[in-house]
Amino acid sequence: MCANKILLIVYHSLTGGTRQMAEAARDGAAQERGCTVRLLHAAQAGPQDVLAADGYVFATPENLAAISGQLKDFFDRSYYAVLDQINGRPYASLVCAGSDGSNAARQMVRIATGWRLKAVAEPLIVCTHAQTPEAILAPKHIADADLEQCRALGEALAAGLVLGVF
Repeated sequence: MCANKILLIVYHSLTGGTRQMAEAARDGAAQERGCTVRLLHAAQAGPQDVLAADGYVFATPENLAAISGQLKDFFDRSYYAVLDQINGRPYASLVCAGSDGSNAARQMVRIATGWRLKAVAEPLIVCTHAQTPEAILAPKHIADADLEQCRALGEALAAGLVLGVF
């Protein structure tokens, strides 16, 4: 068993939904001894954080059928600085969507594929059903069942890191 693994969770959240999902993943991962979890807002994360981590969770709202601008900025700032240095590392993604989320999930898959990361779970998409401007901009409350899925994903990824499965 390998200890002292680092799981980096990078997120952006405007209305709180994605933040709740990322925090749940963090809480699940923190249950695994031998794994240090770093939860960073996309604006604070950069290439040095990516290089220092053994695995990743990327969490975003779906904005206009894409990942959020702040998460895209994180990828833009980090992409070439870590290219070919993180090949094969495991990752998972979380998407908080109003109705679908699949385009944002696909966008993250394309970025992770370019980084040659290894997906260890299907993208976890939580749908809030926010369809009006008021609902879209309102603070979100993610259901306990959805947060439990996020916790389980974080715990499984951390366990796989510590056990050397990934």
